[in-house]
Amino acid sequence: MSETRRDVRTKSSRRGCGIIAAVLIVILAISAAGAWFAWSNYEPKIREILGLSADNDFSGSGIAPEIQITIEPGEYGDVIAQKLVDAGVTKSFDAVYRLLLADSSIVFTPGSYALKTEMSAASAIAILSDPANRITRKVTIPEGSVLSTTFAALSDATGISVADFEAASLDPSVFGIPDKALSIEGFLFPATYEFDPTQNAASIIQTMVDEMNSRLDALGVEPNKRYEVVTFAALVQREAGSNTDDFAKIARVFQNRLDADWNLESDATVAYGTGNLHTVWTTDAERADAANLYNTYVHKGLPVGPIGLPGEVALEAVLAPAEGPWFFFVPVNLETGETKFSETTAEHDAAVQQLRTWCSASAANAAYCD
Repeated sequence: MSETRRDVRTKSSRRGCGIIAAVLIVILAISAAGAWFAWSNYEPKIREILGLSADNDFSGSGIAPEIQITIEPGEYGDVIAQKLVDAGVTKSFDAVYRLLLADSSIVFTPGSYALKTEMSAASAIAILSDPANRITRKVTIPEGSVLSTTFAALSDATGISVADFEAASLDPSVFGIPDKALSIEGFLFPATYEFDPTQNAASIIQTMVDEMNSRLDALGVEPNKRYEVVTFAALVQREAGSNTDDFAKIARVFQNRLDADWNLESDATVAYGTGNLHTVWTTDAERADAANLYNTYVHKGLPVGPIGLPGEVALEAVLAPAEGPWFFFVPVNLETGETKFSETTAEHDAAVQQLRTWCSASAANAAYCD
């Protein structure tokens, strides 16, 4: 049976209504999306036009919990403003960004900062724009430290395990240290550091190696001479006492021995090779052990690598040794660090006897000589 005209008109009308409804839904959806976009990005201006009160900022210095915000190098105000919103620190992007646009003197120092949630834009900016508020892990590495004690100190300060530092340091070449290096020993510059909590073991090691290379560059040491200079300076650092005036003299003693093709005969190198890193005292058997590659009583020239971390004074001493004819030195008072420098074996033997006499003079003195 064929459809009547009325049926056709009815179906056509229904189809038309459906199309109109669909179009209206699309228009409403687009309008809603546009309104949401406009509100999200231009809320303050819309509020101003409509006469609505602004409500895009929190008040006060915030509430718990504490939030850690990290500003990376090269990040500007817009990125930082968005970070604060995303972390729940501030209420809106615009509340922060308007303040930054109004005050061009506000600058940010890269690092990590502790803030709270629901802070006013002004209080959040006040914290982030003050470098004194950076979260750091401060640690001091003394001159002459060895790698094991250095890793322990770094671990205590940063919370990173010693095992992580050991694993990160397995390949010295990763840090730009010469390929001949047996380890990264000697190439971490001893100083006071403030590490960012986002740094890992490898990043911390690289920071300290970069500091050593920076010091060497400033002293005019060519890259192909770094290994030799650091090795020599580490030897001077470990052999020298507390009197910095003696560093250049000790460097001269070792340089005179090298120039004369004598063995260096350093107890500090022998002790390092035995693993007795807490002392420079050695035995006859240890000094005769040729299997110890650090044994400069047996092997000529500088040791195979650094025996600790040399500081600035030791580096300078190696590059500019004092003038003098000495071939020997020995401390004669281990409490004060007084050291005798000698040109002949007879003079040196007399100085050694002076040390023995000092060691036996009292129980307090003897404690230094164990």
